[in-house]
Amino acid sequence: MQNLQPFHTFHLPVSAQKIVSADSVAMLREAWLEAKAQNLPVLLLGQGSNMLFLQDFQGVVIINALKGIEQRADADFHYLHVAAGENWHQLVQWSLQQDIYGLENLALIPGVAGSAPIQNIGAYGVEFKDVCDYVDVLELASGRQFRLTKEECHFGYRDSIFKRDYAHGYAIIAVGLKLAKNWQPVLQYGSLKECDPQQVTALAVFDEVCSIRRAKLPNPDELGNAGSFFKNPLVSSEQFAAIAQLSPNVPNFPQADGRVKLAAGWLIDQCGLKGHQIGGAAVHRQQALVLVNLGNATGADVAALAAYVRAAVWDKFAVALEPEVRFIGQTGEVDAVAVISGGLAL
Repeated sequence: MQNLQPFHTFHLPVSAQKIVSADSVAMLREAWLEAKAQNLPVLLLGQGSNMLFLQDFQGVVIINALKGIEQRADADFHYLHVAAGENWHQLVQWSLQQDIYGLENLALIPGVAGSAPIQNIGAYGVEFKDVCDYVDVLELASGRQFRLTKEECHFGYRDSIFKRDYAHGYAIIAVGLKLAKNWQPVLQYGSLKECDPQQVTALAVFDEVCSIRRAKLPNPDELGNAGSFFKNPLVSSEQFAAIAQLSPNVPNFPQADGRVKLAAGWLIDQCGLKGHQIGGAAVHRQQALVLVNLGNATGADVAALAAYVRAAVWDKFAVALEPEVRFIGQTGEVDAVAVISGGLAL
């Protein structure tokens, strides 16, 4: 067994039978075929920033280490072709250095470019789908490479086709980004609202986003975590009205379909759970949306804490939280909601 602790941001004491770092498409496919020939489960990993390992992984972990950025432009847009193993935050920094704007709201999101479409990552009013042009995919069994347009990715809130049709037997090998030369700042969240849209620069938005995130989110190298643990829940307008009657100051974000998005961190905080601890896992004292490894947590500790948080929010608000983090069992991904709602034993 090989130590997985350095390869995921929760830094839990788990292992895998084998870990392979693949810096070419051929190497990635070769490692996958070899694992399949040995009848071993395979897990493709970027930087492990959105993973909770519940147990040791009884198979092969393939690290996507594909690198490279290609750039072109026309009269109206910049186009970036980004290999899947490129660090996302470093990509955001690089784009600003090239005077290419539009990614600044997505600063400091951990992980690699190839993970971004899976979750349709988002922050401060911008989601990956807003900047996506295409996603390049490798069918591992055949070696066939193909391209999906943004529309074909079926992006939703922290959701995409890569969680369903292309969840197994496929690897994202590159993403294409399309960024308008006529840059318009997105300033509708948090302290960004205070910026003057006529004066603000993309670099100023980047700096402010970094400042906000660093103040709220612990550094995974100092305190193991996977960032926002739960999705912000969507509720009906009727349910929102009932909650607002009890808590008039509830943060809310009306959606185009009539539903209302609530802030999961606020709901957890209202339950008085900051600092609540089970085993070596705790709710972060500064940001209730983050569950942390205090140094000696196990996957079971984190899952038990997530279950406790979900039950507390349900009891107080009748809102069912769902993990944003992917849960990984002995042979692959398992249903995170089933785990923390008691429907799936560890």
